[in-house]
Amino acid sequence: MNKSNDNTPLSELLGGLISDVTGLLRKEIDLAKTEASEKLSRALSGAEVLVVGLVLAIGAVGVLLSALVGGLAAFLVKQGLSDTSASAIASLVVGVGIALIAWALIARGVAVLRESNMKLDRTATSLRRDIHMVKDKM
Repeated sequence: MNKSNDNTPLSELLGGLISDVTGLLRKEIDLAKTEASEKLSRALSGAEVLVVGLVLAIGAVGVLLSALVGGLAAFLVKQGLSDTSASAIASLVVGVGIALIAWALIARGVAVLRESNMKLDRTATSLRRDIHMVKDKM
């Protein structure tokens, strides 16, 4: 509001106030959009690095499991088993062990997802409170 004259009509003062508040809200919304865009961009670049790291980690786990199978097979060969039998038993033992670990992790993850309630209770409560406050003021 640019005028501060004592003789300004009330309707003009109210119109100026509404105009100022509207402009302020628009600027706040623009700021929020800009900030959200910057944060989203930063989060996406972090997610890209995370995905590359996860792919490399999966490869590393594969190599380590392969080494574990080879080491167990070599141990079984030293115990008197043939190469073919030792490789089969080593693969089976490592495969079953990893499958059990994977099953336990998946079961735990599913249980956590079932327990979690995806409702936005605090946001809904806050919005209801704001609506009641606005209704009371009107």
